[in-house]
Amino acid sequence: MDQRGAKAFILKKLRYDLPEGRTYHSLEHTLDVLAAVIDIAAQEGVTDQELELLKTAALYHDAGFTVQDEDHEVVSCGLARESLPAFGYAPEQVERICSMIMATKIPQSPGDDKLARILCDADLDYLGRPDFFRIGDELFAEMKRFGRLSTEREWNELQVSFLQGHTYFTATNIR
Repeated sequence: MDQRGAKAFILKKLRYDLPEGRTYHSLEHTLDVLAAVIDIAAQEGVTDQELELLKTAALYHDAGFTVQDEDHEVVSCGLARESLPAFGYAPEQVERICSMIMATKIPQSPGDDKLARILCDADLDYLGRPDFFRIGDELFAEMKRFGRLSTEREWNELQVSFLQGHTYFTATNIR
């Protein structure tokens, strides 16, 4: 399994294929989720093999935004299925990665899958950080740009509803 090669491939795709105006679902977001995955995984006691799968899932989880907004996770899995075998990933590894990616669809649904729980928490890790407002502004700008909402009032209502319903899944992030 050549995780470095897969990483280089998908980061290049994100760098060149994400539409202009992706101020939240960006290369930076992907790298932020990757860093959070590594941090949470260390605290949750995953194996080296599990960590490699988690890191790959983090790198691919929003790659579908290169094509579309709606159901981008399905597109992300398609990209994983198309490209990862060339980097030595076995079919069962690719499917495990896709399972983690699909769990990040809002509302998140990782079930009892420890790795999916880690990825879901990493994906929304910013909610509990000092840069929450800055990152939230990036998401608001992106949602406006792509017609998902149009006013600050809509944004505020969406944020309140989302935050009231959000729960973390790992002991690390629940603390």
